[in-house]
Amino acid sequence: TPPAPRASPPFLAGPQIVLSVYGPDFFGHDVVRGYGAVHVPFVPGRHKRTIAMFVPESTSRLQQLTSWFTGRRPEFTDPRVVAQGEGREVTRVRSQGFVTLSFNVM
Repeated sequence: TPPAPRASPPFLAGPQIVLSVYGPDFFGHDVVRGYGAVHVPFVPGRHKRTIAMFVPESTSRLQQLTSWFTGRRPEFTDPRVVAQGEGREVTRVRSQGFVTLSFNVM
């Protein structure tokens, strides 16, 4: 009989850089502007990566209205949520632009 397939390690793809971008809102509160993640290249040289940013959304209109008045918008408390795709499929997010990152790998 053939050997049973082995599960791959969770961090097989290598290290990642996780971005959390914050900025002031209309009322001057510091709120999240976007989250994103990118894998660090292994090959030596100059690399440029464009990262799609996203922000979590409230699930109901009442929560959206309350968060707008209070200045407290939804945020991720654990940066691993951004780096791992697992479990994020049930989170409502909105696209929020792009960030371009340049790497110089030696």
